Amino acid sequence: MKTAIIVFPGTNREKDMADAIEAVSGQRPEFIWHKETSLDNYDLIVLPGGFSYGDYLRCGAMAAHSPIMKELLRQAERGTRIFGVCNGFQMLIETQILPGALLRNNSLKFICKHVHLKAENTTESFTHKLSNTPVIHVPIAHGDGNYFANDNILDDIKAHTQIAFRYCDENGDTTQGNPNGSTENIAGIYNKRKTILGMMPHPENATLDHHENLSGVGLFQGILDGLG
Repeated sequence: MKTAIIVFPGTNREKDMADAIEAVSGQRPEFIWHKETSLDNYDLIVLPGGFSYGDYLRCGAMAAHSPIMKELLRQAERGTRIFGVCNGFQMLIETQILPGALLRNNSLKFICKHVHLKAENTTESFTHKLSNTPVIHVPIAHGDGNYFANDNILDDIKAHTQIAFRYCDENGDTTQGNPNGSTENIAGIYNKRKTILGMMPHPENATLDHHENLSGVGLFQGILDGLG
């Protein structure tokens, strides 16, 4: 199995992501600088969190035009598995690989805390390892994590079961626990083919013993299952 983590100026979660993947798979991912133009022979491509280009213009907007992104679009069309977290999710939105928009938190403040998430469909390849524990507890750290979808987009992603995670309370009630104002508590979505997952929370920071929280392990097991 080969995993690539794309690094942009200002990303800061690439090592956390690599540690999580290595802990689950036993293999260290490769770091790919954003000016590269090839992503051949990778089973999984990861866009990590951080503040690419200092979040100037819009979060992820400048990274969406980096040289590597044309190749990412090609890999997305090929069906290569792609995982974007926080700033990485914002990049997937800015490239229109995933639908919707990410707006300022409704509090207009940066939020850093733990939240509960509920996996909406644990039969999908990314989340099938969460079937016994669909509610997980992971950190968020963002200022622009308010997922917005207009009625047409919302109807479409529901029709194609693209909602991957919703914010919830500890009992899995998805009408509660929304930290940022996201439409219908949405915290993460798939593409229609379910080969790409983008989410705002950071499951990579809930995978190691020193995190004192292993809620993210099942998600990474599902993401990495069957690759390579």
